[in-house]
Amino acid sequence: MGSHLRNEELLLKISTSLKLLREKKELTQEDVYNDTGIHISRIESSKANITLSTLGALCKYYQISLIDFFKEINL
Repeated sequence: MGSHLRNEELLLKISTSLKLLREKKELTQEDVYNDTGIHISRIESSKANITLSTLGALCKYYQISLIDFFKEINL
């Protein structure tokens, strides 16, 4: 079973929410990269299957808990 699972609907919700969080803080993708070392372009466009570790780091950076993040995306 060598392929990774990919839930397009979930990735789209996560990517949209992350983009909104970034825009709300008036940050550019470059700002986020310079502060965290995380390239978010592919994440925000739903092209990357984000890991929980990366999502956790971004939530910490945006000052939102993972619980609140998932509440926001209405799973």
